[in-house]
Amino acid sequence: MSLATLIEVGSHFQEIAAYLDGLSHPERVRDVDQLKRRDQKKLFELVEGAEPLTLDFFVPVEHPNLQEVIHFGKNTLPLLPKFRRFQKRFCRSTDEPFKIFGYNESPARRVIGPGYFVIEPTEGNPNWSQKGHVVVNYHKVPQGKVPSHWPNVVPNSKGLQMFVYNKTLDFMRRVSHHVSIGAAYRGNTSLNNWFVLCREEL
Repeated sequence: MSLATLIEVGSHFQEIAAYLDGLSHPERVRDVDQLKRRDQKKLFELVEGAEPLTLDFFVPVEHPNLQEVIHFGKNTLPLLPKFRRFQKRFCRSTDEPFKIFGYNESPARRVIGPGYFVIEPTEGNPNWSQKGHVVVNYHKVPQGKVPSHWPNVVPNSKGLQMFVYNKTLDFMRRVSHHVSIGAAYRGNTSLNNWFVLCREEL
């Protein structure tokens, strides 16, 4: 049994969640890493009715402010395999306790930039909430302190990262206790790219 197999046969989202919750962290990361583009597209559709995501999924409430939480990811961009693997690193602000922000760590980060973002609930915005319960918003970047070992914060309208992150919104859905999946949009237009994330054990 594998996550890809469960997706291929159109398993119910509860069955998918139970399978992933029963794995160790290395096993979950392995299964996530095996997903192909068609798997991620279908998974995003299969989990539409799953339990809503909250901001606490990305950084649990008991986690210290300004201490990162790493989510290991794989996207569907038309790149060499090593460039499709990345990390989204999240933390909670000390200046605004309810705000969670982060950046993208990848082999290409030093070239294209960190791609900082803020995550927000989509409740109250009908155009957003039908896509996912949480949005990774690249229109915004953190304004206060970030972890000292993180790269400098720059707006996504500057440098090469403007071609990747600028004006982008990633709509997120829950897959399991540790795993989520996102679909990339620019405005209201789908970019036909997806990515799956697996949160580290805390």
